[in-house]
Amino acid sequence: MSDDTPKKLYKLLGADGQFYMSEEPGTLGGNFIKKNDKIYGRLNCPAALRSLKNPNSTYPKYRVLFKDEATEIAAGYRPCGTCMHEKYLEWKRQQEQQRQQEQPK
Repeated sequence: MSDDTPKKLYKLLGADGQFYMSEEPGTLGGNFIKKNDKIYGRLNCPAALRSLKNPNSTYPKYRVLFKDEATEIAAGYRPCGTCMHEKYLEWKRQQEQQRQQEQPK
């Protein structure tokens, strides 16, 4: 007996910035409301949930899902300061170190 029920597909964003369809749901979400401010975080992030509930928010239009954290980072997203605070602080420290190294001496 075969199962002819169509499988649910999820639209995920890949490391190359291209969308693809997957039978596996995303494990983390993100948004790219501003071109240079791509953020990723947990699916139950309080900040994301507030934005998704706001009827005037454009957040749902820019919501993306990822397979895993490595994919998000490869796609150029940074950790959310709300739900991934420690990772965000580490990312921020790295950005500051990089800026200092790039400054002329």
